[in-house]
Amino acid sequence: MIQEKILVLDTGKEWGGGTNSLLELLKRIDKNKYRFTALFYNNYKKGNESDIETEIEKLGIDFILLEQQGQSFLSKILKEFVRTIFFFSRRLKKHFVFMIDYKFRIRPNAAKIAAILKNKNIDLLYMNNQPSSNLEGIMAAKAANIPCIQHSRIGAELNRFEVNAVNNWLTKMISVSQGVQEMFVMQGVDAGKCTVVYNGIDPNVKPAVTSSLIRKQWGIIDGEMVIGTVGSLVKRKRIGDLIEAVAELYERIKGQGSGVKCIIVGEGPERVGLQKKVLKKGLQDKVTFIGFQSDAISYINAMDIFILPSEREGLPRVILEAMLMSKPVVACDITGPSELILNGKTGFLVPVKNFQMIADAILKLIKDLKLRRHMGEEARKRSIENFSVEKYVRGVENVFNEVLGN
Repeated sequence: MIQEKILVLDTGKEWGGGTNSLLELLKRIDKNKYRFTALFYNNYKKGNESDIETEIEKLGIDFILLEQQGQSFLSKILKEFVRTIFFFSRRLKKHFVFMIDYKFRIRPNAAKIAAILKNKNIDLLYMNNQPSSNLEGIMAAKAANIPCIQHSRIGAELNRFEVNAVNNWLTKMISVSQGVQEMFVMQGVDAGKCTVVYNGIDPNVKPAVTSSLIRKQWGIIDGEMVIGTVGSLVKRKRIGDLIEAVAELYERIKGQGSGVKCIIVGEGPERVGLQKKVLKKGLQDKVTFIGFQSDAISYINAMDIFILPSEREGLPRVILEAMLMSKPVVACDITGPSELILNGKTGFLVPVKNFQMIADAILKLIKDLKLRRHMGEEARKRSIENFSVEKYVRGVENVFNEVLGN
């Protein structure tokens, strides 16, 4: 059997759910049919224990690092000039900043990627981010005259050039949810190029550390309820809303003797500001920042309720992990969570930026053990029946076969 050569392009800067989903795919897909090479812009870390190059090479896949140059002095000056001149128009600013990026970053990267595609006789380019951050890949595939697939892990706002590039040069777009696909189609992306393949999770995954050990390690006493979240501490995750909800929760249960602890697992640029918010609210003995954990599922398993207050997602893998661990989930009613959670059956969906309703949902679950357990059981059942890793891998492989004419 002739192996089709596939180059995986990832332009990301940090480890996330999309990284884990990519690795799950590469672990399980038929290596007799496909031979992969990975091209990454950054060798980002997996906590303190590993990095993406190490994890890719463990799978027997060659890793190439396409190191990125810092912005040139001229590029910086031009962008500052544009922002000054077009201060009155966000649209014009974005347009001209894009044109500067196109000249100084996107076109040079496209040329480098095209050279790799040609030198390695690649049959298919598979991109692991979304069209805005993978535009140079789409352009490189066109230059190398090979098909390309975009696996969009999250929705994004595209400009006219990017929409045209997708419609004219991209062979197929995989979206991780119906909501992500609809977002692109509404912007003018050809629906005929689009398909949905939901992320999947391995039902056999088990926590490496017991719930009791995690709780003991972080000073959580018997009888205390544990709520929490896992994810990068970035603005779109709105972790501040969770902190506000915890403050609201404590106002409501004051004097009732109910102990609730909140753990926040993850790292990111928002951490310092979030820690200040915790201090300002007087919650330093109620909210604990755990940092990045490669074994996040053990921490999810130690929670009684999982919270995801994000304002924008694709199809958050972390919710699937919480569902698999039989946890009721409280999340915002947005693309992704709304396709995973059955509101009122496996968890609660609440409006974005409404910490009072997050607190309402948490309080309802805290007070009703039977409801918590029932929702958790239904969540686990739903994750296994509808979001298996086998279904995910099979879905992506079907797109590969379609594009390659197999």
